[in-house]
Amino acid sequence: MKRVVVTGIGAITPLGNDPVTYWRQMVAGVSGAGPITHFNASQFKTRFACEVRNFDPSALLDRSEMKRTDLFTQYALVAADQAIKDCGIDFKAMDPFDTGVIWGSGQGGMQTFEEQVTEYAAGDGTPRFSPFFVPKLIANMASGMISIKYGFMGINYTTVSACSTSNTAFMDALNYIRVGKAKVIVAGGSEAPITAASIGGFTSMKAMSTRNDDPQHASRPFDMDRDGFVMGEGAGALVLEEYEHAKTRGAHIYAELAGAAMTADAYHMTATHPEGAGAFRAMQDALKDASVNKEEVDYLNVHATSTPVGDLSEVQAVTRLFGPEPAGLVISATKSMTGHLLGAAGAIEAIACLLSIRDGVIPPTINTQQLDPAIPAGLDILLGQARQKPVRVAMSNTFGFGGHNGIVVFKKME
Repeated sequence: MKRVVVTGIGAITPLGNDPVTYWRQMVAGVSGAGPITHFNASQFKTRFACEVRNFDPSALLDRSEMKRTDLFTQYALVAADQAIKDCGIDFKAMDPFDTGVIWGSGQGGMQTFEEQVTEYAAGDGTPRFSPFFVPKLIANMASGMISIKYGFMGINYTTVSACSTSNTAFMDALNYIRVGKAKVIVAGGSEAPITAASIGGFTSMKAMSTRNDDPQHASRPFDMDRDGFVMGEGAGALVLEEYEHAKTRGAHIYAELAGAAMTADAYHMTATHPEGAGAFRAMQDALKDASVNKEEVDYLNVHATSTPVGDLSEVQAVTRLFGPEPAGLVISATKSMTGHLLGAAGAIEAIACLLSIRDGVIPPTINTQQLDPAIPAGLDILLGQARQKPVRVAMSNTFGFGGHNGIVVFKKME
């Protein structure tokens, strides 16, 4: 099969609206959390989140495009534009059917849905829905709008697997390019879930932190006092390209997307498998797919959302695969800084893996003061500060409601 490499990246995140700023803030251990400004959250149990700040899509989108798109699509378009410019491909010289878009979103146009339904419910029953209501709402519109804007006429669809969504998109793109169905695929995920219904729904499940007096320290993966995840928003984009195509044009290559895998827990609607059975198998399969031995993995970006149950089930899976004292493996949970971007989480975490390979720097887990005593002491969970370390292989874990497990493995190009 053909090899697949990453030649472009783009990021809209709570730590910055481009990959350079995002990575600088992440390596510095900065928290993106703060009081919610997107709506009045004063009556909510959780009143903070990791919001994207100073986002201005007008440099890329005209007024008509902004009117026709939900915020999750705007995040997608801007992140994809960054990645497309970064990759340096002359798409006008390519057959448009050779380039596709596989884009993910767990919730789609949640903001649009809330606004339109709230407006209708507050009225006299007369239906006055926007003609853009459905196009803005549906989750596949981000992939559609990216293809329309750039004329990409190849494979185009959206993946939805909750918080594994972006890694699902990467896996699908990897496999399509491998078998020659595309030469280039823009892949990633975007989410704009900081809305009243979304925050309220997750809070009612007792899934989110309620540390309202100290938002910046609320996301604390593996800490014995963790009390839930912190919502985040944004987008991440990768340009995935067939290796020989990239090599021929002299492209800058961040790393090879060497392997990926998915499994299902088949256990519970929202809880992860208590022993991490599905997660273990997905990691094992992803390494096999990448032709990588477990001893070769230098960096593991864990899903670790800061929930009491989820963090420990992932630790069990990691320990089962790598052992209780894996030499050379460094683990970090970057959601401690960005919050949890749901369907877009895997996209920005993939970028963290790629830049750790490029720079030989592993970003930290912040806020964790005292590790849960159930976590084996031999696991090297990087706390507090980034670490200089050559990274040849990086793995990223994502798990989602419904029991979805999605893993990707990146390898440094030699």
